[in-house]
Amino acid sequence: MIGKLQGVIDYIGSDYVILMVAGIGYKVYTPEILALKSTVALWIETIVREDSIRLFGFSTITAQNLFNQLTSVSGVGPKVAMAIMATIKTETLMSAIATGDAKTIATAPGVGKKVAEKIIVELKNKMGGANFDFGSDITTGALPDLLAALESLGYRRQDIVDMAQKLVSQNQGLDVSKLVPMALKEISGK
Repeated sequence: MIGKLQGVIDYIGSDYVILMVAGIGYKVYTPEILALKSTVALWIETIVREDSIRLFGFSTITAQNLFNQLTSVSGVGPKVAMAIMATIKTETLMSAIATGDAKTIATAPGVGKKVAEKIIVELKNKMGGANFDFGSDITTGALPDLLAALESLGYRRQDIVDMAQKLVSQNQGLDVSKLVPMALKEISGK
């Protein structure tokens, strides 16, 4: 099997790239945003089906492992896993799974509340073994409370989750009443 490919992006499709490696063009499905003619190294996951062989590429091994965990959930195939990973950053997705944040996962196209909850139920315990530090405030309630407060003010979860996660991890110990004004300043760019 192919473990990793390094080459030049020759073509960019809707959800795949053609990666030229030693004169051979590999069609690699990827959630990554890559630039045409750039040199990249991608960790490769090969999925063999009865009618096809597909390569899925990721810039980090953590993203590749997360893809494998997502596809291990019944009802989540490679297409849905790629849609989730293209919509939500790896760290944010891992945090959402660990904290039971189904709303964030459900922002991905084709993922409803039931699928998001199923992902959380099946993967929540596995996220503890990943090399990712969620910080005590993220797992004890500051992040969900901050997200709920900002959503009540009219902000869309997919627009604020990364900023809120960063804010909570940088200001551990602060309660939501202090985090909301900080988040509003961050959103307004001041």
